[in-house]
Amino acid sequence: MTPAMKRAIFLSLLVISAGLPTLVAAAQTAPQAPAGTTNPMAPGQKLISEGKLDEAITFYKGKLQADPSAWEAYLGIGSALDLKGDYAEARKNLQKAIDLAPANGKVRALRTMAVSYAFTGNANQAGKYESQAFDIQFAANDFNGAAGTADEAARIYLENGDFENASLWYAKGHSTAMTNPKLTDAEKDLWNFRWQNSQARIAARKGNNGEAKHLAAAAKAIIDKGTNPDQAQFVPYLDGYVEFYGEDYRAALTDLQKANQKDPFILVLIAQAYEKSGDQKNAMDYYRKVLEVYSHNPTGAFARPLAQKKVGG
Repeated sequence: MTPAMKRAIFLSLLVISAGLPTLVAAAQTAPQAPAGTTNPMAPGQKLISEGKLDEAITFYKGKLQADPSAWEAYLGIGSALDLKGDYAEARKNLQKAIDLAPANGKVRALRTMAVSYAFTGNANQAGKYESQAFDIQFAANDFNGAAGTADEAARIYLENGDFENASLWYAKGHSTAMTNPKLTDAEKDLWNFRWQNSQARIAARKGNNGEAKHLAAAAKAIIDKGTNPDQAQFVPYLDGYVEFYGEDYRAALTDLQKANQKDPFILVLIAQAYEKSGDQKNAMDYYRKVLEVYSHNPTGAFARPLAQKKVGG
């Protein structure tokens, strides 16, 4: 099948999906190095996860001295600089990574640059890089990967208040996933859960609390089928998200504290819920917890800058 034919099929599916309510997602993380391979950059990644950002940068610079074409070293330096808040310098390094990355690394480099722009709330610029990554994956018939990239772009738009583009990209993600003729029933349930999940969050952000609760219940009903037990962890997050934007902060705290306490975005929602409830002490405790997590992914990009502003560090 030619690329033009694949694009035509995709567009026809997107037209069909456009008539459906708006849309999907579970948490997406920045793409990692291919599984099952020895990763010479792993020590640098470990240093970043431990918050030893300057040491990580020194490690990656050493790799570049040994091999100036080591694109993953530029990726690591850019990620560490983003976490330090040096965004302009980070993007210079990330662009070098994009330029040097081989075909099988280009998507990872592009998505990492998109996350860099998410750190500064520039959803439109992030979307440009996500779009390039999506096109590469779709052209390679990597429908699942492309759908994940689309959902990541959508989430960046959503958390920056651009509901229209969030809806468009979530629709693109869902229809792309469903393009895969080899989807199992469990995988269909997974993508339908993500669809309902995103619909609920968009409705919550628009202030449609009743609709958001209805859609969250529909998402939970899919999980209750038992076909994707690993996704159950996202139900309290979704409920807490809907309650937070419905200004029911007590209920939001109850549910969000059942969710993944290592996710910086969940931690920052908890911090904000405490803050809006007038509990400044607990709010500051949770803002500090956010800063203990060094993750270069959308959840870190959404949470870290706000926590730094609140804590003053």
